[in-house]
Amino acid sequence: MRTALLQSSGRPGSVVENLKVLDEAAGRAAAAGAGLLVTSEMFLTGYAIGDDIGRLAEPADGDSADAVAEIAARHGVAVAYGYPERAADGGAAVFNSVQLISVDGSRLANYRKTHLFGCFEHDHFTPGEQPVVQAELNGLRVGLMICYDVEFPENVRAHALAGTDLLLVPTAQMHPFQFVAESVVPVRAFENQMYVAYVNRTGPEGEFEFVGLSTLAGPDGVARARGGRGEELLLADADPVLLAASRETNPYLKDRRPGLYGSLV
Repeated sequence: MRTALLQSSGRPGSVVENLKVLDEAAGRAAAAGAGLLVTSEMFLTGYAIGDDIGRLAEPADGDSADAVAEIAARHGVAVAYGYPERAADGGAAVFNSVQLISVDGSRLANYRKTHLFGCFEHDHFTPGEQPVVQAELNGLRVGLMICYDVEFPENVRAHALAGTDLLLVPTAQMHPFQFVAESVVPVRAFENQMYVAYVNRTGPEGEFEFVGLSTLAGPDGVARARGGRGEELLLADADPVLLAASRETNPYLKDRRPGLYGSLV
């Protein structure tokens, strides 16, 4: 499945403008033959927007979800987008979430970030409690995760054991942690025998400097696409044939000895 990575910070603070950016990118992705478009973390609203996070948060089935569904259906491309999610009960809890919308506009999966990074996120978000969220898309089992989550090897291994083929990781990776994009993500793909699409924000935003470097890494640890530091739309393929062949020859998952790992928990 051809996958498009939208490396962009959009227009922080403006949902309307970010939907326009998404619409334009979806058109370009579809024209290039992509079946899936993935945005960065908190793309819908912006990341470093302070208390506006709570003001702009919406439920998973809110107006913005409907707008993204219309974009996906009109262009014929699935969309995974980051956004602040207001709990359906209307309470105070806000989650840092990613939602996957199908090509027909239906909502396939919604994931809430389980590992919050730093004081900023702990001040504004409630952590999610479901570590593995998946959906079937174009013959691949797609998993969802957000940024800091991928830096915990147990998290990604849980996806591998659940059969995830393509792990989508919207991120807000900031300076000076660019080694995560450059080194950690390809290793996660290799040691867990999956594709990992890591899609970052870029440039200054509030107190942060986002580093770009978005990548789609394959099960052989090789980056199929690698972004620079600016805004761009990257395209790469997640090939189920190569994935099956790689899993056949790589012994990591077969050679595990879970009985030795009790101390991990």
